[in-house]
Amino acid sequence: MKILYKLRLLIGCLLLAMLFSSCQRPENNQASEPIQIGGLFSLTGAKSDMGIPSSKGAQLAINLLNENGGILGQNVELLIRDGKSDAQQGKEMVGEILSEAPNTVAFMGFCDSDLAEAAAKEAQQNNRIFLTSGATSPLLPAQVPGNLFLACFGDNVQAAAAAEWAFDALKARTATVIYDSTTTYTKLLQGYFIDRFTSLGGEIVGERSYNPTDMASIGQGLPNADFVFLSAGSANDAQRIIELLRSSGYDVPVVGGDGLDSETVWEANPEMTDIYYTTHAFLGVENPDEQVAYFRAAYHKAFGGNEPDAFAALNFDAINLLAQAIQDAGSTEPSAVQEALSQIADFSGVTGEISFKNGQQIPHKSVTIMEAKDGQRVFIKQFIPQKVPNP
Repeated sequence: MKILYKLRLLIGCLLLAMLFSSCQRPENNQASEPIQIGGLFSLTGAKSDMGIPSSKGAQLAINLLNENGGILGQNVELLIRDGKSDAQQGKEMVGEILSEAPNTVAFMGFCDSDLAEAAAKEAQQNNRIFLTSGATSPLLPAQVPGNLFLACFGDNVQAAAAAEWAFDALKARTATVIYDSTTTYTKLLQGYFIDRFTSLGGEIVGERSYNPTDMASIGQGLPNADFVFLSAGSANDAQRIIELLRSSGYDVPVVGGDGLDSETVWEANPEMTDIYYTTHAFLGVENPDEQVAYFRAAYHKAFGGNEPDAFAALNFDAINLLAQAIQDAGSTEPSAVQEALSQIADFSGVTGEISFKNGQQIPHKSVTIMEAKDGQRVFIKQFIPQKVPNP
């Protein structure tokens, strides 16, 4: 009996020791480590006016996730790299992140189609998804099949919205098109615009391409038109072109795409007027949407009261989409996260409702029309265009 008692006592002590040990250390090697997501942003170079607010929005989402318990009980780490507005640099940063952090679950970021395509192809080679926050080419999913998703609408959607709004609100029947000939985004956008504007009965009376390194003659010899459709790669480029147009006496309204959205450019140039552009969300204090109000408050607290732009909001949504996919998958295994992301429906984001339905990798979303006026961004309209050109 004494031997049996001692054996029971020994087993009890061993069980207690094992229980204590399991409470003191993680269940597996990964539980004590953060979930890692690669974030690629143009923090320098020509696209930095989009890349800097993008990185802010993404990091803000990460911080708030961690404050609320992370994902699957683990903290989340955003591995930020500067793509330097260069496709090759972005591609190399994917490899660098995976070399340093081989457990990286997924990649996100980049608001330029050429940059996103290059980085996503490298991610695909390593069986990872790339969720672009603001690269709007509707051709991207076919170029990187299965691995590249958009958190934003496609260029064909925003171009159609710009054409329909100008035709209806400005009563415009003629347009001059000016576009950057060096990027996929700007070439696609102007093409989709021409398609939709002419289908409405509008006429393109002039077309002019430019290289961002040579804009000096952009405003000379342009034909008379009701407005200019400006397909510029950044708000900085757009601001310089509009200055040249105005100094040449070409003072008709200018309508552009989401490349004209900026946290700072129009605030720094309050004298500029008659500027309109399509973008992803209205983030002003007047917007009653609870998601927008929450995002605004958090952004102001984190970044000293600066007004967020659509690129900050898109990246905030992109991180939370990935978080939802990881949570739904119940795993950080990349293929499981990819499958879960492809099944997301009715995700309520700051930039609207997002669903990836019937295998589509581009969400169906509304377009917002904004005006740059007196140094402020003024809400005009939010709608889904009636007809959208095929990609």
